Amino acid sequence: MKTKHFSQILVFLLTLMLFASKTNAQSKKEKPRNVIFILTDDHRYDYMGFTGKVPWLETPNMDRLASEGAYLPNAFVTTSLCSPSRASILTGQFSHSHTIVDNQAPNPGNLTYFPQYLQKAGYQTSFFGKWHMGSHTDEPRPGFDHWESFFGQGVYYNPQLNINGERIQYKDSTYITDLLTEHALDWLKNRDDDKPFFMYLSHKAVHAEFQPARRHKGKYEGKKIELPPTYDQTKTGAWRDLKWPEWVADQRVSWHGVDYMYHNNIDMQELVQAYCETLLGVDESVGAVLEYLESEGLDDSTMIIYMGDNGFSWGEHGLIDKRHFYEESVKVPLLVRCPDLFAGGIMPQAMVQNIDVAPTILAEAGVKQPKDMPGVSFVPILTGKKPDGDRNEVFYEYYWENDFPMTPTMFGMRTDKYKYIRYQGIWDRNELYDLENDPNEMYNLIGDPSKQDTIKNMLESLYSWLENTGGMQIPLKSTNRPRFGDYKHKGEY
Repeated sequence: MKTKHFSQILVFLLTLMLFASKTNAQSKKEKPRNVIFILTDDHRYDYMGFTGKVPWLETPNMDRLASEGAYLPNAFVTTSLCSPSRASILTGQFSHSHTIVDNQAPNPGNLTYFPQYLQKAGYQTSFFGKWHMGSHTDEPRPGFDHWESFFGQGVYYNPQLNINGERIQYKDSTYITDLLTEHALDWLKNRDDDKPFFMYLSHKAVHAEFQPARRHKGKYEGKKIELPPTYDQTKTGAWRDLKWPEWVADQRVSWHGVDYMYHNNIDMQELVQAYCETLLGVDESVGAVLEYLESEGLDDSTMIIYMGDNGFSWGEHGLIDKRHFYEESVKVPLLVRCPDLFAGGIMPQAMVQNIDVAPTILAEAGVKQPKDMPGVSFVPILTGKKPDGDRNEVFYEYYWENDFPMTPTMFGMRTDKYKYIRYQGIWDRNELYDLENDPNEMYNLIGDPSKQDTIKNMLESLYSWLENTGGMQIPLKSTNRPRFGDYKHKGEY
């Protein structure tokens, strides 16, 4: 009888322990997660030390994010341009939906930024750095309890910051990357410990004109990158046999072409050196954030997301800059670290996009995803629940700009196998590339008889995407579009 009574007590205690364990696990899972989002400008997806793309480039802190977290090599933007991409990150929408289609288009006035949802959920939020979306002003925007920004592109040295509505001018060779990092860390140190936090650190670097911190200037002097296989085709005339569009060949001697970069006789290798030196300050910023989280015991539970707003070409197809739908332009670096969620050192091949950032962060905050966000959280990709992701294709759109008329309006679709690019308003060839067999996008297969069914299917998918998401009308913007001599603040282009 005593044995039976003891067994009943033992079963009761085990049941109680299991219930408590389950409750604690649920509580831990449901607890809103602290998130730090670090955004850089024009950082190409493979220009980090651990990728080996540039053997002499050193980025130890980005390397650490990759080794202790995840590197997603197939991360894409929906429009490879600063303002549209930043708007897609903040709204979780395509460019034709939020209508900030270029760097001059104004905010339509009806947009909600995902940090606003975080505020309603009890988060303390902050923004540091480049906004450059919807206008060139520096005024505080909705969704942020603490705000620090500057006009347009800003400057690398001696910046002026608008801090919660008050403009402060910095002198004595103050470097913008260091200043933003210092202020971001100060905010973290003085935050309310009882509330979850979201911090958006948005660096000016590594946007042209590249200016590294003085301590990094000259570090890579004389270093060179290997020129890409498609570098010379527009110079030798081989582009005709490769069936490239004529606008690509014509752009070689333009603002975004390798023979007349930024309308100057500049050596591209020297530009790459300055670009990489400028990136070193950003890497140190990442290290400073990691060091702070470690000191506070927050490094395992805090999700850090590092991302670029668009990619950058360094000679591919005879081009520099972004805007086009070639891989180096549309791909961005995406590093995610959160030891509480997943083990480090993984490299998921699934395709993700910038419209997935907002759903990911909202999901970690326990906030229901709004219906106007078509993206998905990429956490299931990182944890192995959905290692292949939720999409089989990504779509792309870019709208002709008055200030940079060399690149036409284009729409595109990419799968793991093929990329299709369709141009609007220009008498020229469209493009199809077999990415598996031609990763450099050298051989345009648009006229290949054996690929016509593929082209037809991709075109139908492209139009279906536009029709289903309200993108069949190009969102023209009625706005005063400043020319190069009209900017009040240096570097706004």
